[in-house]
Amino acid sequence: MGGVVFGLLLILAMIVGLFWNEGRAVQTARSLAEGAGIVVSVGAERIDPGKEGSLVHVAGRVTTDQEPADLAFGITAEGIRLERKVEMYQWRQKASSETKKKLGGGEETVTTYSYDRSWSAQPIDSGSFKKPEGHQNPAMRYRSQDFQIAAAKLGAFDLDGQVLGRIGGGQEVPITPGLLPSIERAFTGGEPLSIADGRIYLGDNPATSRIGDYRIAYRLVPLGTVSLVARQAGTGFAPYQTEAGDRLLMVETGTVAPEKMFADAVTGNTVLTWVLRIGGLVLLMVGFSLIMRPLGVIADVIPFLGSLVRMGTSAVAFVLAVLVGFTTIAIAWFWYRPLLSIALIVIALAAAWVVGRLGRRQAAEQAPA
Repeated sequence: MGGVVFGLLLILAMIVGLFWNEGRAVQTARSLAEGAGIVVSVGAERIDPGKEGSLVHVAGRVTTDQEPADLAFGITAEGIRLERKVEMYQWRQKASSETKKKLGGGEETVTTYSYDRSWSAQPIDSGSFKKPEGHQNPAMRYRSQDFQIAAAKLGAFDLDGQVLGRIGGGQEVPITPGLLPSIERAFTGGEPLSIADGRIYLGDNPATSRIGDYRIAYRLVPLGTVSLVARQAGTGFAPYQTEAGDRLLMVETGTVAPEKMFADAVTGNTVLTWVLRIGGLVLLMVGFSLIMRPLGVIADVIPFLGSLVRMGTSAVAFVLAVLVGFTTIAIAWFWYRPLLSIALIVIALAAAWVVGRLGRRQAAEQAPA
């Protein structure tokens, strides 16, 4: 019964989610179309006060006198953002379950637990293990973290954190043995420290890792040429509020024309829309399956009959998910894009009428023969 209630809630949530997704997609598409029609390319060498508040496209090389630094390990680099990735060697629990049907409609589930050791960037709570004895993980004292410069320049323009945070293109930075002295001076922990495979290693021996050992790697977003579309605000940039509703602030690495940036954004919006649609349809099917699951349990009085009923309810759940999902999307289209929806319906009806007319004409021509 808990599954039935959860299934109902899941179906309602997915109907709302699918409806919202169509509205989000339309709003983003309209905002991008609005932005593409008014964006103006400006040079980075000089700030034009006449473009204040306008949606501008600027491309140029990022420069700064700051350096991102991880002071805990004495790692400093020339770039925009230094990304530290920390992994700890930990116990991991695996569970394997097998469910068997019993005569009379019951089920018996046997779960087997196994344990192995692996590197993980997230702490694994060994206290929740089925058998924590002999599989304890220590607290994770060092964590992954990003170190980003506070400000930079793009020609005459200032770049703040919200713009710098959107610049990607991180590259791996191997840690060489020559950096070991500076790392040892900065490190205040008590673990043995060494360099192995381009990483900082905290532990007795990198060749024989033990529970609680750490390995630390770095990535760097370097200085380079970037292109951005944003609202010109004083000497810097800010998101541009469109009339359609979205706030536009786009950043790409390299010299990218505004047409290409908006085209990439449109493609990204389309991909996201379809990912959410497919995800919504899958979760709708799960919801309907949960609602009809008691039928399979009842039919388990005869084991093979229960399996047949579950196959049937899965097929019904798929059909219901498709019907409800596409009906919701269709209604959302009418709600958010009524003119386009009516035009598509008219085109579809016209095509059906033409096909039908051609079919009747061909049948009439073949009748005498």
